[in-house]
Amino acid sequence: MNVAEEDMDAAKDLLADLAAAAGFEAFEETDDKLVGYVQPQLLDKMALDEAIADFPIASASIAYEMVEAENRNWNEEWEANGFEPICIDGRCMIYDARHYSQADLPVGFDLQVAIEPRQAFGTGAHETTRMVVAQLLSMPLKGKRILDCGCGTGILGIVAAKLGADRVLGYDVDEWSVDNSLHNADLNGVQNMAVRKGDATTLNAGDGQFDVVVANINRNILLADMPRWVQMMAQGGRIVFSGFYQTDVPMLVEAAADLGLRLISKREQEIWACLTFCKE
Repeated sequence: MNVAEEDMDAAKDLLADLAAAAGFEAFEETDDKLVGYVQPQLLDKMALDEAIADFPIASASIAYEMVEAENRNWNEEWEANGFEPICIDGRCMIYDARHYSQADLPVGFDLQVAIEPRQAFGTGAHETTRMVVAQLLSMPLKGKRILDCGCGTGILGIVAAKLGADRVLGYDVDEWSVDNSLHNADLNGVQNMAVRKGDATTLNAGDGQFDVVVANINRNILLADMPRWVQMMAQGGRIVFSGFYQTDVPMLVEAAADLGLRLISKREQEIWACLTFCKE
């Protein structure tokens, strides 16, 4: 990675976030390199190449090569370190259930959410996850039906359930995510959350219509799957998108408008954005 010295730390952090979205599970840093580790079957090379081509730090020039890594349990090492408790909007505390208990946490929060993660994305540590959680905290969810697209650790569906949602359906293409979401739901006493393996094509009329859809995924999947999600929404329902750059906002707003969605909320953190739409 060639990048201006003052941009190096930000560039490494951003590249790690983008690589994680393309399937990478662990990282090591050197002075001018980021070494990432990914299981071959989980690698989305197209997403990685597109992320590098669209990299928003102007001073950065990025190249990479693929080599076979030594046999090592990287997830186990990440889990051993865990993450510090994360406070969102002064109302929600997300904590690593492997390293903390509720007794370790400060009092006064509306929600305490326990997560046993196996990768950083989906713990609340990433800006996009925090923004979607903050948006859910601002919405009346009691009695609502929720669809969590690309559920990962299940954190968004779990938050919605703990805010009073009547029913939550999550899906993810990764078998581990399905298992981990169900495990985390059990940790939080959430019994009204179902999770299935697959993508948006697994949704069908038998699933009913949803009052709130959340999708914290990369821009290309948002654009590709948006028509299907809109079909699954109840009239007047809300859909919350994140997982993309602020520079992607006009493209997503235009695509949403073409499907009858009206923008009602926009959040920004660092270079990331979160959009909420209403189905007219």
